Amino acid sequence: MKGPLFYSKILLFGEYGIIKDSKGLSIPYNFFKGALKRDKNDSKMAQESNKSLKAFAQYLKDLEQEEQGLVSFDILSLEQDVEKGMYFDSSIPQGYGIGSSGALVAAIYDRYATDKITVLENLTREKLLQLKKIFGRMESFFHGKSSGLDPLNSYLSLPILINSNDNIESASIPSQNTEGKGAVFLLDSGITGETAPMVQLFMENMKQEGFRNMVKNQFVKHTDACVEDFLNGNVKSLFGNLKQLSHLVFDHFKPMIPSKFHQLWQKGIETNDYYLKLCGSGGGGYILGFTQDLEKAKKALEGHTLEVVYNF
Repeated sequence: MKGPLFYSKILLFGEYGIIKDSKGLSIPYNFFKGALKRDKNDSKMAQESNKSLKAFAQYLKDLEQEEQGLVSFDILSLEQDVEKGMYFDSSIPQGYGIGSSGALVAAIYDRYATDKITVLENLTREKLLQLKKIFGRMESFFHGKSSGLDPLNSYLSLPILINSNDNIESASIPSQNTEGKGAVFLLDSGITGETAPMVQLFMENMKQEGFRNMVKNQFVKHTDACVEDFLNGNVKSLFGNLKQLSHLVFDHFKPMIPSKFHQLWQKGIETNDYYLKLCGSGGGGYILGFTQDLEKAKKALEGHTLEVVYNF
């Protein structure tokens, strides 16, 4: 048995902002993927994954009871498969902000949900919101509180445009220009990040009026503009807004930026060779970069590997 593949995702825009109703744009990233497997595998990874699936199965059983009518699973089959050693075979690094638990949630829903909404039907806004709600409840097992966006992206394998908390749609993004000099890239911070403490810190900061006003009047404004610019292929305006966004994160979200990247972050803003932003909640994992000249950015970020996600 080997299940279908589910991919990682990248939230290009909207980290933290979507908690406060900014726009967001999330795209599948096919470089990393995972699938449910039930072959003989005695590796530590497979054993840990199997143990986690056992606890997850119990959680889903409870969820069915607590929120009747939301989602139902073939729990018996799930438990039997877990007993037989099923695990999630994944190349998606954990704690890197690219949706490792999201892909697992999508895989479990795809295989064991009994009355599932499928990718093949007409995906109305209601259906997308229902899926997001189900996935949010499922993924809460891993994160405490989840928006459900990561599993949704992985399950549909489509770009998702978040207009607000209760308004999401699948989106088409401009096709890549493989000849172009510009790029979106990932930088590896070399450390894993934990989502829950970072979100908690953000919520604490939101209690301060100055921080609240900055999020509402500046952070959300530039995030929304970046989403619009990216979707419309308006590169010049996009980089203007990205610079503002990178600056705001550097000034107000410093604890979410791994300390060894503070200097590189500032250097990007000063030289305009590239702009860095958080990928997910930050604190570690990947950092997202944008440049209008990839060769220039590579020179400026010598010693770091740039994984290109999208070409302008």
